[in-house]
Parts: sequence; C-alpha cells; structure tokens
Amino acid sequence: MGITLYYIPGACSLSPHIVLNELDIEATLVQVNHKTHLTEHGDDYTQLNPLGYVPLLQLEDGRTLREGPAIVQYLADLKPGHGLAPANGTFARYQLQEWLNFLTSEIHKGFIPLLYAVLAGRYVETATPRLAERFRWIDAQLAGRPYLLGNAFTVADAYLFALTGWGQASWLKSVYRAGIHFDGLDHLAAWYARVRERPAVRKALAAEGLG
Repeated sequence: MGITLYYIPGACSLSPHIVLNELDIEATLVQVNHKTHLTEHGDDYTQLNPLGYVPLLQLEDGRTLREGPAIVQYLADLKPGHGLAPANGTFARYQLQEWLNFLTSEIHKGFIPLLYAVLAGRYVETATPRLAERFRWIDAQLAGRPYLLGNAFTVADAYLFALTGWGQASWLKSVYRAGIHFDGLDHLAAWYARVRERPAVRKALAAEGLG
C-alpha cells in the first residue's frame, strides 16, 4: 500500500505534495471533494479524518497524520540527507518550527476570512490589512536570503508557497483587490518565482491541475 496523501487541489495539502516530490518518495495521491467529503473513489473521507480537512498522510501500517506542519517534518525526517529540515535538537530545527507555527497561525488562518468572505462579512475589512502586514514582514525576512531559513529550501518554504499561491489564484481575485499581492514585495516575489521553478514544485502543480 505504501504512503497515501489525501489532498484537495490548491489547498494547503500542496505543501506535503511538494515535499514528497522533493524527497522522491513514491506515494498514492487521493483527491478529496471539499464539498461532499468523498474521495475520488467514492469513500467517505470523514471516516479517516472526522474533521474533514486535508492534508492527511496515511502510512503503510494504517497510522495517520492530519496536520500539515507535522506531516512535512515527518517526511523530511524520512530522508534527512536531503536537508528539508534541520536535524532534531539543533537550534535551526526550532527556527523551522517557529516558521511553521507562524505560517499556521498568522498566514494560513489569516486567509480564512478571505476564503469565506460572504460568511465573514465585515471581518474581512480587518483581516485583510493584518494579513497584508504579515506578508510585508515575511518580505523583509527574505531580504538577502533565497529561502526562509537561509540558503537551503526547507519544508517551511513548501508551506509558504502553498499559502502564498492562494493570493495569486484567478479564483481569488477578490483577494487581489484586498491587497494580497506582490506590489512592493520584491523579495517575496523573487522567492515565489524561485520556488515555483523547482522541478518538485512544477511536478506537484501539474499533478493538481494548477499549471
């Protein structure tokens, strides 16, 4: 059976998808319908993850992980020689975890009101500038470095790429109008272009029908 990744095209599950490609780990990809919570095979996804969201990584022995930051670290540790995560116990590993926590709480969750703008109502008016501020901060951190932790691409870059892509997607043009774009964010724009050209990223985008 091997490893199985449950995903929704363009969702945050793009991050572990990229990491699998970077590590050249063979995995079965199973697409989930975000409205019906059925897999492409017609199975009830909530039987695996009652919370209903992706990603979910299922191991050969049936064990599962359902949180993206935990999944990408687990995958990176399968092949530590690839350097997608600093070694456990090092200060750099805690810096990686700092980035993953920041991306989860400040960027990932920050996008939610914009993705569900009708339900969020006027909250969008306060959520939008806050998210834009966080992207400006990330832009400043990328000054003089090619990737979030320095010279090496890590799982944090894969996560940020998936999240930043939400602000570039044609189906999120309302987000552009809300100010989530690269205007004035030259370091972030250069980083995004750099990551997008990685073979593992291009392969994941193509597999998910994202171009």
